[in-house]
Amino acid sequence: MTRVVQETDFSTLDLVQRGKVRDMYAIGDAYLMVTTDRMSAFDVVMPDPIPDKGVVLTLISLFWFDIMASLVENHIITADVSKFPESCQPYAQFLDGRSILVKKAQPLPVECVVRGYITGSGWKSYKKDGTVCGIVLPSGLEESDRLPEPIFTPSTKEEVGKHDINIDFDEMTRRIGGPLAEKVRDLSLAIYEKGAQIAAEKGILIADTKFEFGLVDNEVILIDEVLTPDSSRFWPEKSYAPGGSQKSFDKQYLRDYLLSLNWDKTPPGPTLPKEVIDNTRTKYVEALVLLTGNNHGL
Repeated sequence: MTRVVQETDFSTLDLVQRGKVRDMYAIGDAYLMVTTDRMSAFDVVMPDPIPDKGVVLTLISLFWFDIMASLVENHIITADVSKFPESCQPYAQFLDGRSILVKKAQPLPVECVVRGYITGSGWKSYKKDGTVCGIVLPSGLEESDRLPEPIFTPSTKEEVGKHDINIDFDEMTRRIGGPLAEKVRDLSLAIYEKGAQIAAEKGILIADTKFEFGLVDNEVILIDEVLTPDSSRFWPEKSYAPGGSQKSFDKQYLRDYLLSLNWDKTPPGPTLPKEVIDNTRTKYVEALVLLTGNNHGL
């Protein structure tokens, strides 16, 4: 059964943040992280939700958090709603399948981006001067080419409605310190490489992705979401062909639709046609099935 949750309003719980996609509530020593069906593109939240999107993102993240646990600890306490505190139980029907009880971490003020292929803002930067975030790349690359090795290209983490800004590693070091910057860079590359290998075996090329890390008792842990169609570019391996843009299982389809409109990428976002909503949902569910081998009733 499809249930759309565009925004939560749990009046007896303490809402601490409403992000582009996730609503966060403080529950004692933990946070309740609820992944809604809101869709953002170009850092603008669209007026129309994508049904079941929050469920898909939660299931894919849980799949990857489990796989990456050998590389880095994460923020998950439990995703079993029946084990959530009593204060959450009145909202169980809204929480089921799209929420995780997580540790309270201090998020790092940077996005950890890894690129395995040259596309998006990286391609624009490369065309301009042959570099991405200060990293010099080989000449002669075509759009969507696989890079000789994955590169770490961090960005700032801006407030909702503002665009994240690409920065180089030196700037990241200035912001969070050298040892911490090196640690999350190395973790990001390791997680990406492991994830990309597993996904490729299932027919998905992960062109690029972004991770978020936080600190709990001064230890780095992986937070937010991992290798989802919201945080990554997923390309079907069978149709991959360098030299232009690629088909995708992610929000690139929606971005391409929005680029065809006379819209200036500032709020409010345009109303989405039913066809675009349905096709976006289909792509997200297809990514879930390919990765996990299960449509989970969606």
